[in-house]
Amino acid sequence: MRPSRPLPPELSSPFTLSRGLAAGVSAGRLRGSDLQTPSRALRMPLKDEPTLLERCRPHAELLPGAVISHTTAARIHKMVLPRREEADPTLHLSREPSQAVPRRRLVTGHRIALTGREIVAVSGLAVTSVERTWLDLASVLSVDELVVAGDHLVSEHHRPFGPPRFAVIPLAELTAYVNSKKWLPYLQRARDALSLMRVGVDSPPESWLRLLLHHAGMPEFVPNYPLMSAQGYPVVWTDLACERFRTCLEYDGGHHLSPEQQHSDHRRDLLTAEAGWHQVKISKEDMRRGKAAVLTKVQRGLRMGGWTPGPSCR
Repeated sequence: MRPSRPLPPELSSPFTLSRGLAAGVSAGRLRGSDLQTPSRALRMPLKDEPTLLERCRPHAELLPGAVISHTTAARIHKMVLPRREEADPTLHLSREPSQAVPRRRLVTGHRIALTGREIVAVSGLAVTSVERTWLDLASVLSVDELVVAGDHLVSEHHRPFGPPRFAVIPLAELTAYVNSKKWLPYLQRARDALSLMRVGVDSPPESWLRLLLHHAGMPEFVPNYPLMSAQGYPVVWTDLACERFRTCLEYDGGHHLSPEQQHSDHRRDLLTAEAGWHQVKISKEDMRRGKAAVLTKVQRGLRMGGWTPGPSCR
């Protein structure tokens, strides 16, 4: 069997049939065995795995006025999503309420009214803005999952060590945006998530840990909290801290095994104790074992600081 004639370079990623024909490729060649048909009027070369934007581009060409939205937009904006959503091959496209809903294989269509400020261009494609995308996620994520995604967006800090971190969107700006909306069926879920979001979180596991403690009725733990020396300057910035009971939590994600990191951790432990705080280290394994394992360790630290089970210290 003769090998298929090579395609023009511009057809190296998913493309529409009309684009292929315009590039001078015959209809017979577009039925070649080295091309997959992900949906009608589309072709995709089998040799390379396309990027998410490459998968979206021909769909956008076939659907005038379509905007990439929901979890697809969230992945483009690099938001934190549950694994089930990261692995879902479905593309989400939205059009104005007056337009037909996109109906294609591996495409979920939506009708939503968008303002010009709710649409941004990414590599030439129309994508819902960060704030609109987070709001639309409320239709498919739980409150806690929204909090984890939101914590990542609003996180910012300017510590005396390491590079500064700037928010993708400040919490106040996101809150004002959500509060400007009305009559959306999932709006209350977004508002519930906003009330639980905190600025300064460094990683999704820290958000999940804070939410676990919140739902268990524990005293509130503040992220990215500076522990002060007797002279009044910060000596340690801890992952989560309850000031009232001088208990701080450090999340160990499994990267604390090198001699250099262990030396840094030992120094941190000493400075924490000298500042008069009770440190509790929560590991990835603790989180895997579940709520009871985590609460046992945290409650032990809180009791050392004078806490007794009962009303929270929030």
